[in-house]
Amino acid sequence: MHESCDIDPSRQRASKPELKRAEPPEGHEAHFVPHVNESGELEVDPWWGVIQPQQLHPQIKTIGELEMIEHLDNGGRAIDTRKTNFVEESGTIPGAVPVPWEEICDHLDDLDDDGVTVLFCNGPACPATPRAVEKLLESGYPPERLAYYRGGIQDWMAVGLPMVEAND
Repeated sequence: MHESCDIDPSRQRASKPELKRAEPPEGHEAHFVPHVNESGELEVDPWWGVIQPQQLHPQIKTIGELEMIEHLDNGGRAIDTRKTNFVEESGTIPGAVPVPWEEICDHLDDLDDDGVTVLFCNGPACPATPRAVEKLLESGYPPERLAYYRGGIQDWMAVGLPMVEAND
């Protein structure tokens, strides 16, 4: 016979911990774009933005770096939805076309007519791609023709992948 599975009340947690983002240091000024410092290390500001969901829509696939590389190697289209000043500051992923999220519906010709277009921005706390996707879906664009690289520039640079100056 097994003993009772009751948990000793003295060993139970008082309550679940409340998980929330740490507060930035006093006087902190947000730096929206990751950058490589003089020592060659990547600096990422963890306090800007609002954490975005992993999945934007049931029919929109969220991808990682390997899937992004495969997509680009196969000639797939990718759109950098960040504002122009951020693209100019950091560059972009090779093969990506910069289209600010506010202008996405004016640039439908930059999206793949027959396949999937991957959209990305600064990273998991950047709202640019979710906003671009929302605009596209509201305009009637088919969700199955979109993919979301949630890691964006932040994760791309963090794993040492190349960046290029944006070609307008």
